[in-house]
Amino acid sequence: MEFSSKLLERAVNEMAQLPGIGKRTALRLVLHLLKQPKEQTELFASALLKMREEIKFCRECHNISDVDVCEICANPSRDTSVVCVVEDIRDVMALENTGIFKGLYHVLGGKISPIDGVGPSQLNINSLVDKVKSGRVKEVIFALSSTMEGDTTNFYIYKQIKEYGVTTSAIARGIAIGDELEYADEVTLGRSLLHRIPFENSIKNM
Repeated sequence: MEFSSKLLERAVNEMAQLPGIGKRTALRLVLHLLKQPKEQTELFASALLKMREEIKFCRECHNISDVDVCEICANPSRDTSVVCVVEDIRDVMALENTGIFKGLYHVLGGKISPIDGVGPSQLNINSLVDKVKSGRVKEVIFALSSTMEGDTTNFYIYKQIKEYGVTTSAIARGIAIGDELEYADEVTLGRSLLHRIPFENSIKNM
């Protein structure tokens, strides 16, 4: 792709770094920004910079937040004895949209994947184990995607916490094997939460 402007080429190359954005799509987006009033582009750029510089991760659940403790963890009406373990913020958003779950979350920040160089120490697992050790958690719900990496992560965490007598469950397999949680519809997600099964039963099929 030939560019008449080095500035345009640089902007397109940077935009093309985003997931799912190829060079042609990046060019279309950059040209769209050029057509907008300068103030609009400045607001767009400012919002991205402000987010990158000021975003926080909740000290309780590792969810993305504007403050030290996210709105979910700070909500006194949530059931603090039930923790739903998810991969990332997109899964929290998907589950919250169901309106079903009233407990708290724990965001791992990924899944164990040796092929990608991701091990347990790179995820927020130790802080989850500490919560269970404290005795304040009565049930841990595994809500990772139904993939090999998700199942491996679930099983690893299960082995770390089973000695503390906490109830462990997994969302029902209304989510197809191999599917990512964030792409499931809200009704399916809600039913999977309501009809969750003991985790020990789920690993028999692994």
